[in-house]
Amino acid sequence: MDVIPGAWRRTAAGAGLLSPEGEVAPTIFAEMSAAAVRFDAINLGQGFPDEDGPAAVLEAAREAISQGANQYPPGRGIPELRRAICEHQQRFYGLDVDPDTEVLVTAGATEALTATLLALIDSPEDEVVVFEPYYDSYAAVVALAGARLHTVRLRRPDFQPDLDELAAAVNERTRIILVNDPHNPTGVVFAPEVQAEIVRLAQERDAIIVTDEVYEHLSFHAPHVPIATLPGAAERTLTISSAGKTFSATGWKIGWVHGPAALITAVLAVKQFLTYVNGSPFQPAIAVGLRLPDAYFDEARAALQRKHELLGDALRAAGFEVHPPQGGYFTVADATALGGADAAAFCRALPERVGVAAIPISAFVATAHQDDYAGLVRFAACKRVDVLEEGARRLASLR
Repeated sequence: MDVIPGAWRRTAAGAGLLSPEGEVAPTIFAEMSAAAVRFDAINLGQGFPDEDGPAAVLEAAREAISQGANQYPPGRGIPELRRAICEHQQRFYGLDVDPDTEVLVTAGATEALTATLLALIDSPEDEVVVFEPYYDSYAAVVALAGARLHTVRLRRPDFQPDLDELAAAVNERTRIILVNDPHNPTGVVFAPEVQAEIVRLAQERDAIIVTDEVYEHLSFHAPHVPIATLPGAAERTLTISSAGKTFSATGWKIGWVHGPAALITAVLAVKQFLTYVNGSPFQPAIAVGLRLPDAYFDEARAALQRKHELLGDALRAAGFEVHPPQGGYFTVADATALGGADAAAFCRALPERVGVAAIPISAFVATAHQDDYAGLVRFAACKRVDVLEEGARRLASLR
């Protein structure tokens, strides 16, 4: 069969992975990780930590396995984890969430997002508003669901959206406004006036707000503010997060989504035919993690901020212009002064050239807007200090 029909084509095209000849390319993340292995480079591209999470959480997973938590958990997630998620939302944000009807455990935030978009998009005319640059799975899933992606650009140097552009993007066809805050890849935390405008526009157009808050405990300069806490937002907001970034357990794939019961039921109707359930022994372990003392969350945030400072200093010394992040795993830097105006080409050469891998911001941008982000490169700070120090030594050779 020369041409295989199916939704895979629009999914790959939505993610920017389908060539004009119909061939599917690997993601830039896979490409850069493979290059890091090939050239024995330090991988500052893909956002996974190289240190284990808290010992109490790891031990709880071992204990759960030894006690037989190795079969299917309940479809909504084990009650203990659902209660812990609700306690967490009340403890940090003052949100009242019903563990029986308003929360759903998923296979990471990616499945929560996928199930949510597939559940709530109903027509090829539906539009999903996202902020660009955007995490690559957003475009892929919107395309899979058969909807339209409508982008609002985050412009340097502060990467905050223009409110007039945002208002123009949200229209009568807008089904979902998708918000990632703290934001990947830029590291921005949306200003209060941006959050308020998102809620106002959603109310005006009767749109649903979907928030990706996986970096919620990694906001460096002020406590994270979920959009669901804003007046008038809770009844139309689905809040997504996960354990991977907070507890350095990205391979466990334990995520969740919470919101109004009717919306959660809609998401469950789709989610149960994706993974059905997952991570039985990891679910009680994450319940333990969510109940750790405040000191754990404070130190995790402070430690990552120190790593960003180390990485930022190294990038400046190497000749990059650095955009310091307000939150999350990543530091964005401009490589133009180093001959990296074409950031994709610069990143493809970097592993062999100096032994460091990074990701061009162009990987998170629609083709039509590439010039707005020329020269920008994303580096991951979520590595051991000694790894970052060695990366700094290698990057210095760019001078």
